[in-house]
Amino acid sequence: MSKTAAPLQFETTIAPTEPVGLPSRDDAQILRIRCIGKKLFNVADCIVTFNPATNAAGSLNPAIDIEQTMVEREEAFCLDIAPSDEAVVVPDASRHALLREHPAVSGAPHIRFYASHPVCSQDKTLAGTVHLIDYSLRPVFGESDRQTLADLAGLVERELELRIVNASQLDLQKKNKNLRRKSLIDPLLGTWNRGAIMRILTIEAIRCDKLGLPLGLIVADLDHFKKINDTYGHPAGDAVLVKVASRLRSCIRPQEALGRYGGEEFLIVLPGASQATAMAVAERMRAAIASQPEIINGVTLNLTISAGVAATDQFPAATTEELISRADMALYVAKDAGRNRVVDANPDSN
Repeated sequence: MSKTAAPLQFETTIAPTEPVGLPSRDDAQILRIRCIGKKLFNVADCIVTFNPATNAAGSLNPAIDIEQTMVEREEAFCLDIAPSDEAVVVPDASRHALLREHPAVSGAPHIRFYASHPVCSQDKTLAGTVHLIDYSLRPVFGESDRQTLADLAGLVERELELRIVNASQLDLQKKNKNLRRKSLIDPLLGTWNRGAIMRILTIEAIRCDKLGLPLGLIVADLDHFKKINDTYGHPAGDAVLVKVASRLRSCIRPQEALGRYGGEEFLIVLPGASQATAMAVAERMRAAIASQPEIINGVTLNLTISAGVAATDQFPAATTEELISRADMALYVAKDAGRNRVVDANPDSN
């Protein structure tokens, strides 16, 4: 052991699981660095371990499984050595006070030369170790070799830094995606907001047109909502809207979309739905709302909706705005007819 080598000791405790983000033993980049180390130093193996290492040896003389491959034995040997924050060089392990007791040194595969260099994280804490092992003595391991080993550890440190940057970028992308989704969601109801549902309508109109499919839509409005707000207050009105949105959502399929079009008005986009199908969906929604009262703050409320329906099989030349206008007019017809009903748009009306 050289005069400047750090003292060695065996790992005697089972360390916790490796933190998320550290490379695995089979990581492609780490395997490349190991290959470079073997060629640079002309050694039997170059091994990279990370802290905390999952070492379950727990004793000075850990048992060596005779079925282990040579590489597994070498890795087990490296994991048995406690990480050091200094470079270590052992020219002859068989004469080292501690290493000579290890089964991989005293017995097969008879490791003789050992050297290591710490790998540090960005905050300068010990993150891992680069190990060199060989089965021949290495009496001379000069400053040039030490610097090369330090440079090799630097490659591993650079790889860790890149992973941290990549992880940060992925995390940022995920947060941006979540923020973008939040910007499309009505914060009270959890449905699409007006901008989002209009965009969905445009996209689905183009898609259905290309596929030769009809597109149906429903404009639904909660009856007497102003009276609920005036009588029981806006918090009660908000609670009612949440309940209504939940019931409406239960009436549509995953490929269909529900959005808050206005205060108590909803727009439902039904790709592939004809006028008849859209009418059936709207009637299912009306029945779902009227089927049982809601109890809000101890008050029983009998809720109903009115709805207008339009679809491209009845209005093949209509734009999305015209389709909404048709459904909106049908909604007002339903309101004027006494509410709690569904009306389909009339192709003959202006």
